[in-house]
Amino acid sequence: MRLTTLFSIPRVLRHSDATGAGLPPDDAVVLDAPDPSLRVALAAAAAGDHAPAAELLATTREHAQWERRDSCVARLARASLHHPGWLDGWLEESPENPDAVLVKADLYVCQAWQIRTGARAGQVEDDQFRAFHAVLRDAVPVVSAAAELNPDDPVPWRIALTQARGIQAPREVFDTYLAEANARDPHHEGCHVQALQYLCAKWYGSHEEMFAFAEHAAGQAPPGSRLHALPLQAVVEYLIADGDPAGPDLWTARAEAAVTRAQALSDCYAPGDREAAGFRNHLALVLWSMSRYEDALAAFRSIGVHATTFPWTYFGEPRAEFLEARSDTRVELAMRIPFFRPSPEPPATGAPDWERELAPRSVAIASAGPTEVAQAALICGHSLRTAPAGSRHTYVEIVPGPARARRVPLLPEDPLTSAADSFTTAESWPALVLRRTPEHSGFTLLHQGRKVAHHTWETAAPATDHAEATAVAAALARVYGLGDPRPLTHILRATGDPARHQGELVAALGLPPLPPGYGGEQEILTDLPGARVLARRSFLAGMRDTLTAKDGVHPESPAPYEPHPARWWVLRTAALVLFTSAAVYAWWTPDIGWFRSTVMTLLAGHSVAAPARALRRGRVSSTPPPAAS
Repeated sequence: MRLTTLFSIPRVLRHSDATGAGLPPDDAVVLDAPDPSLRVALAAAAAGDHAPAAELLATTREHAQWERRDSCVARLARASLHHPGWLDGWLEESPENPDAVLVKADLYVCQAWQIRTGARAGQVEDDQFRAFHAVLRDAVPVVSAAAELNPDDPVPWRIALTQARGIQAPREVFDTYLAEANARDPHHEGCHVQALQYLCAKWYGSHEEMFAFAEHAAGQAPPGSRLHALPLQAVVEYLIADGDPAGPDLWTARAEAAVTRAQALSDCYAPGDREAAGFRNHLALVLWSMSRYEDALAAFRSIGVHATTFPWTYFGEPRAEFLEARSDTRVELAMRIPFFRPSPEPPATGAPDWERELAPRSVAIASAGPTEVAQAALICGHSLRTAPAGSRHTYVEIVPGPARARRVPLLPEDPLTSAADSFTTAESWPALVLRRTPEHSGFTLLHQGRKVAHHTWETAAPATDHAEATAVAAALARVYGLGDPRPLTHILRATGDPARHQGELVAALGLPPLPPGYGGEQEILTDLPGARVLARRSFLAGMRDTLTAKDGVHPESPAPYEPHPARWWVLRTAALVLFTSAAVYAWWTPDIGWFRSTVMTLLAGHSVAAPARALRRGRVSSTPPPAAS
C-alpha cells in the first residue's frame, strides 16, 4: 500500500457518507429493470401465459412505439431462452401474428449469441462458430417473415443488422439493411447501435468509420433523441479495443465532445428516468475511466437504481461492475477532500424513484421472543422495531434514524442483515432476513453471527442450479431441524413469481407467515400487537445496558437528550481555550518535558470531545426519536 493511500484512509472514513448521499443502496440496484407493463408480461411468460406479452406488443405496434417495441421484444426474447413454452403456445395459436413472429426472430439471434458467448473471436471454439452460424442462417426466413407481416416496423431490420454482423455479411448487405431501417425510422436507436457495432474496429470497420457514423447520426437527430449519445458508445468501443492506440491524443477531442453532448442529453431527462438509463450508464463508465469523478458521481446519481447490462458486461458481471465503479467513484472523491474541510452537501432533489417504489423492503423473522431479541440487539448499531410472531418468534425491522435519509453507509450490506449479523452472535437461535423488490425476492439466513445461506428469486431468470439449490436447502434444513430438505430444493428452484416462492419457503420452514403489508411500505410492524422500538445506542452505552439489563425485561429507551445550560458551555469553552493554549505552549517550549506536554494534549482533546458530542447529539435530536409502544 502506498503511503499516500494510507494517509487518505481517514478522509475516506470521514467523507464517504457524504459522497454517497443520493445514491440508492446496493440492494436496490436492478439490472435492466423493466417498466411495470413489461414486468407483468415477463412474469406471465415465465408462468407460461402469453396474453400480457401479446397485449403489450400489439399496443406498441398499433401506436408505432418503435423504441419501446424494440426493448420489449429484446427482453421477451431473452426470457424465451429459459421459458420457451409461452412463445411456442402463442405461435401455435397465431402462426401469422407479427408480434409473435418478431419475438421468434429475435429469439434465434439470442440463441446464436448464447452459443457463441461474448468472448473474443480467438477464444471461441470452431464448433461454437459452426453452431452459431447455423442458428443465424435458420433465422433468415423468420426475420423476413417478421418484416413482411409488419412492413412499417424497423425492429425486424435491427434483428437483421445483428444477424448480418454475426454471419459476416458483406458491406453491401449491411448497407441495404441499414437503408431499409432508416426508411422506416431514420432515428431508431436500436438500428443505429447495431450498425455502430458492425462498423467498429473489433468487427468490420475502424475507429474513424465508427466515430464518423456516430457523429453524423447524432448531428441529424432531433432534440432529446437518444441518438445524441451514440458517439459516447463509440468512445466505449474505442476504450475496450485491443492494442495500444496509434497516438495518445488521437481521439481525445472527439471523446470529450461525445461526453459533453451526452451530458446535455442527460439534463433533458429526470433523475432516475428508465428511458435514459442506457446512455447514462455509458456516460458514467466513460467519466469514471477519465478520472472525472465528480461528473461520474453526478451520472451515477442520475442513474439511480437502473443499471444496464451494457457497457458493464464488457468487464465482467454487469451489476457487480456497476456497483464497484460507483463505490470507487465515492472513495476517490472522499480521498481528495481535506480531512478538516466540511463534507459536501448532497444535491437538493426530491424523493428519488427508488425510495418511493424500488427500494428493497426488508423484515427478519428471529426464532426467539421479542425480549430476548431486544437484549441481544443492544449493540447492533441500529434502531429496531420488534413485534411478537406467535409464541416463539419475533418480527424485526429497521427504524430509520433522523439522518438516515441523507447518509448512505460505505459498506454495501443491507442494514437489517448487518443488525441480524450482530444480534445472532453468541445466540443459539437463527434469524431469517427477507428482502423484496418489484424485480426479485430473496433471503439471508444468519446463525451465531454467520451467514449460513443466501438465495434470490428473479422474475425472468432461469431455475437455480440444482447442486446450488440442494446445498442451500440442506443448510436451511439443518438450522431449522427439518428431516427432508427436498421440498425446500423444489421451492428454491421455482421460477416466475419471486414473492410467492418467498412465502412458500417461510411456510415450509415452519415460520410464522409474512407480516401484513410486507413488500409495500418500508415500516410495517408499527400497528402489530406488542410492537416496540429498541432505540439505537452507542457501543459503550449498549455494553453498559447489556450488563445491567435484567433477564426477561425489555430494555428501556435511552433518556432523551436535554440541552446543557449556558453555564456548562461557558466553562467548557474556557477549558478548551486554556488547555489548548497550554498544550501548544508545552510542545513549543523545550524546557517542558514530553510527559507534561502529552498530558496537556489529552486534556485539550477531552475539552474538545465533550462540546462536540453535545453539538452532535443536539443536531441528531432535532428530529424526535421513534416512540416506543
